Amino acid sequence: MRIIFEKPILLFLISAFIIALPLCLFPINLFPGAIVYQEGLSELTVDAPLSLSYFLGFGYEKGDLEYVKTFYLHKQGILLAVLFIVGFPALLAYRVYLKKTEKK
Repeated sequence: MRIIFEKPILLFLISAFIIALPLCLFPINLFPGAIVYQEGLSELTVDAPLSLSYFLGFGYEKGDLEYVKTFYLHKQGILLAVLFIVGFPALLAYRVYLKKTEKK
């Protein structure tokens, strides 16, 4: 356990994995996005919070996608996902790096 807190890169990788795992496996509707419904010739775009697991095929039933043409994240949703998966681990790793260089 001590090795993790001494190596910032290892801390970054492990914490990014720990944060990304539940976000990509469980249907946590947290990220702003849109769902495009198509029935016949008409299309309807509805803003809705989406989960990253939807993009990997987890968290929904086939019947839930009956009239769904596509779904996507807005720019804010993409930014939020990047901040969660990369930003927080980067801050943790940077803090460990500063603490490590302070001792020298």
